[in-house]
Amino acid sequence: MKQSDIIKIFSAIDKLLEKGRVILAIEGGSASGKTTLAGLLKEKYGCTVFHTDDFFLQPHQRTPERYKETGGNLDRERFFDEVIVPLKENKPVAYRRFDCKTMQLLPAVEILPQKLTVIEGAYSLHPYFGDYCDLSIFLDITPDLQRERILNRNPDFADRFFNEWIPLEQKYFSEMQIKQRCTMSVTVE
Repeated sequence: MKQSDIIKIFSAIDKLLEKGRVILAIEGGSASGKTTLAGLLKEKYGCTVFHTDDFFLQPHQRTPERYKETGGNLDRERFFDEVIVPLKENKPVAYRRFDCKTMQLLPAVEILPQKLTVIEGAYSLHPYFGDYCDLSIFLDITPDLQRERILNRNPDFADRFFNEWIPLEQKYFSEMQIKQRCTMSVTVE
């Protein structure tokens, strides 16, 4: 991400923070830098960060019908109840992270949202959640750079990324017009 893009993002956040609490959603494809940007924001602002990756489907939810739904591979009902609703009500968030190794929900942890709360991850702007955020950023990555990053970062899971997860993300981005709905779009280079 270019320095000028980071400055533009900081400026937009700072402007909104002058008015009060801010909820920011970061969308984009696999390996586009969503988690990295969220980490940078946490470093600068001391913000609270929630990851949609903590809301993978539980085994009993992994049905062919669910996977046919656009954006159906996220436990959006639990994400909505455990994160979005308390954030909207300015209350502490008690949520259970899904552990992919044990395929179970971990015990609930309580998080007190800060003045800036960041929700990062694909599916963070699913229409099911309504209009909950004050600012949304789409990180746009070229297929070549995405492929290179995935092969470097997750070589053992590369086939699943290319054949399963990325096509699901692309369908969601296209059908739900996610990039067009975002406040800002940044091209990742």
